[in-house]
Amino acid sequence: MKVFVTGASGYIGQATIRALIAHGHTVAALARSEAAARTVGALGAEVVPGGLADLDVLRDAAAGAGGVIHLAQHVGGDVVEVDLAAATAMQDGAGDRPYVHTGGVWVYGDTQGPAEEDAPPAPPSIVAWRSANEKQVLARADLGGRPVLVMPGIVYGGGRGLIEDFFVRPAKERGEVRYIGDGAKRWALVHVDDIAELYVRALGAEPGARYNGVGAEAPSVLEVAQAVSEAIGCPGKVASITLAQARDEMGPIADAFALDQRFTSARAREELGWRPAPRDVLKELAGA
Repeated sequence: MKVFVTGASGYIGQATIRALIAHGHTVAALARSEAAARTVGALGAEVVPGGLADLDVLRDAAAGAGGVIHLAQHVGGDVVEVDLAAATAMQDGAGDRPYVHTGGVWVYGDTQGPAEEDAPPAPPSIVAWRSANEKQVLARADLGGRPVLVMPGIVYGGGRGLIEDFFVRPAKERGEVRYIGDGAKRWALVHVDDIAELYVRALGAEPGARYNGVGAEAPSVLEVAQAVSEAIGCPGKVASITLAQARDEMGPIADAFALDQRFTSARAREELGWRPAPRDVLKELAGA
């Protein structure tokens, strides 16, 4: 199958291209810059020049593919409008072929124990816009479309991702890892190669399905901080900060990192045969 992918030059996108090709698919990848085009081209994808605001490009590329995986996210105050318009254009083009949309588990807020996909949303402000758009995307299943929602946890692996950006790099500069609160809250993590595999499998899902993409382990924030301190060569150099301090340092994303979340990925395992690789998450983070 030929699969059109947005966000293909990004962290998860590159892993998804590799996974698609490993499964025998071909890839057409949206690229809004020459650098992005070089990246996806080097991975073996056909380059589709354009960005999320180029609705005709998105519609035509989706129409010319057997399925779509939408990974890109617009950055800006108009993210709600741009995201929905792009999704609508691609679903129009895809028709009755698979369209896989990206969500995220942060929309559930604190989970009070392991949660499933049908748990009620309670999002922090940074992702509060997602739920309404996702509802409209999935509603296309009632009109003959094949939308599927993949909701990744915090993605890690390969020395990239949000943990790298917001914890490892700042820790290298200051010589200690800062974590929010008492460190007891848990993060739902997933390795980048595992979530890429879930995106590929989601192309075969039933219309309207949604899947949590999380690994088996949900380490505490303190455990993650200690592992990162090992990775930067300052073992044990960790320090607690308040949520207010974290907001000053990180911005609104601090509220998401302050969530206490655990999930089950049983639905993806049972319906799609998704099997995240056995991993020692803390050991991998410590060796990052």
